[in-house]
Amino acid sequence: MASNSATSLFLIFFIITQCLSVLNAAKDFDFFYFVQQWPGSYCDTKQSCCYPTTGKPAADFGIHGLWPNDNDGSYPSNCDTNNPYDQSQISDLISRMEQTWPTLACPSGSGSTFWSHEWEKHGTCAESVFTNQHAYFKKALDLKNQIDLLSILEGAGIHPDGGSYDLVDIRNAVKSAIGYTPWIQCNVDESGNSQLYQVYFCIDASGSLIECPIFPRGKCGSSIEFPTF
Repeated sequence: MASNSATSLFLIFFIITQCLSVLNAAKDFDFFYFVQQWPGSYCDTKQSCCYPTTGKPAADFGIHGLWPNDNDGSYPSNCDTNNPYDQSQISDLISRMEQTWPTLACPSGSGSTFWSHEWEKHGTCAESVFTNQHAYFKKALDLKNQIDLLSILEGAGIHPDGGSYDLVDIRNAVKSAIGYTPWIQCNVDESGNSQLYQVYFCIDASGSLIECPIFPRGKCGSSIEFPTF
């Protein structure tokens, strides 16, 4: 009898633990960073880059990722090892992804390794918002269409011509266009010059732009280069 009671208590405890685990996973982030990357700055570094097997990408900002984040600056990662990347689920999106979410890592690849990493590290932590992989990747693609970053900057006279621009002018141009403050990330070229690398936007669980609860760490110079590609 005691043995049966112990077994029953263990089963109850196990079920409660699993339920709490699911609930915690569902609430394990507060917002998304949607990150666009300038390929010219990725490539203009000491480590350089490799074009994807589909050829040189367009001279446009590409998607880096859509990342769940917490208001305290931390973030969840690799949340569901039972749901690995499955390219068959996004077969209708591949042509768009090759154009707007290209890989520049070496050695050259088709993009599948990059997309797999993004899904398994970040996408699996947003399963409470996106019912499947298709929904996750499509949302990122739609956000890219919504935020045409290169057009915004060029409309403000900021062009990828190798020239230097004031950081505040870049930030203000984007904020004026979308209504929310972006975060600008810089890297350095082979000569050590600060350059426009990535732009972060904050997105709530419904997919709408919001003011960022917190910005990542890092800083740029007051004047940064916008290299050609």
